[in-house]
Amino acid sequence: MGYVYILRCSDGTFYVGSTKDLALRLEQHSSGHGAAYTRRRLPVTLVWSDEFPRIEDAFRWEKRIQGWSHAKRAAFIEGGIDAVVGWSARVRGSGH
Repeated sequence: MGYVYILRCSDGTFYVGSTKDLALRLEQHSSGHGAAYTRRRLPVTLVWSDEFPRIEDAFRWEKRIQGWSHAKRAAFIEGGIDAVVGWSARVRGSGH
């Protein structure tokens, strides 16, 4: 079993990670024993997570989401995958 998750940091940025034990990892981040990125931006709040049959699948999603812009991550958190399908093509086609 694996999980991918997104945290909102105190400065408004997002942190994306994957783990085999979501509760333990969230405790590590919240207590300042997680990633250096989140230690400098406490407190953090879990804003999205999903469970996968294998940690490898969660890790692949983590890497995919890490490549997204802040705006795309925010849209995904609010509206799920349907909110970002075609996101890159739409952004390129709009001149932004």
